[in-house]
Amino acid sequence: MKTLLVDDERLARRELRRLLEVHPAIQIVGEAKDAPSAREAIAELRPNLLFLDVQMPGETGFDLLETLDWVPRVIFTTAYDEYALRAFEVSALDYLVKPIDPKRLARSVERTLREAPRHPPRPQGAGASGQEEDGAGRRVLRESDRVFLRDGDRCWFVELGRVRLFESMDNYAQVHLDGESPLILRSLNELEEKLDPLVFFRANRSQIINLKAVDSIHPWFGGRLMARMDGGMEVVLSRRKSKEFRELMSV
Repeated sequence: MKTLLVDDERLARRELRRLLEVHPAIQIVGEAKDAPSAREAIAELRPNLLFLDVQMPGETGFDLLETLDWVPRVIFTTAYDEYALRAFEVSALDYLVKPIDPKRLARSVERTLREAPRHPPRPQGAGASGQEEDGAGRRVLRESDRVFLRDGDRCWFVELGRVRLFESMDNYAQVHLDGESPLILRSLNELEEKLDPLVFFRANRSQIINLKAVDSIHPWFGGRLMARMDGGMEVVLSRRKSKEFRELMSV
């Protein structure tokens, strides 16, 4: 598993590298000392796993994850941040408290390897991450790709396929999934450019729906359509989008 170590302390990175020597499945492909250098390394190396420090100068580990379109597996490392620990526990994320205990590290690595998906062969035209590209060469995020969401002191790693609906909230988008509605710092236009158009459909100016989460479609006023989502939410498609939807779904 291609792994990137992200920690502002050189000695901490060196110690973690030493501890990981007994785990041959972990292939350390690089190190980063802060969020900007980590962002560049992630884009270049496309690691499957991050060992990520929480508190770093400038941007925190949280801040880094919020800027990534695609998020690899993450094992957090922290020295004392109780706030971070509470957030991780709520979201059932892996975290290690410094100084790192080798046995605790071994359990975390084993769990990560066990839960990591086996990626299918890279399709033709896919980018370095295995993500498909559209006709303009832009990377398209798949249903199985994960995003990092944060709302207050709660954090989530979510597969895109779990999202029923994206809804515009000024410069943010509200993400509707099972019983939760956190915010993500992305506009709907940004999301629309990156999401798979065969799965996520721009219903109107303020909403993008997951087509696989649509329970039923009903005629609406003025030639429009209303989509009832499997969670009970109702979304009215604009006239233009209703026409596109009929053509897409041959309705």
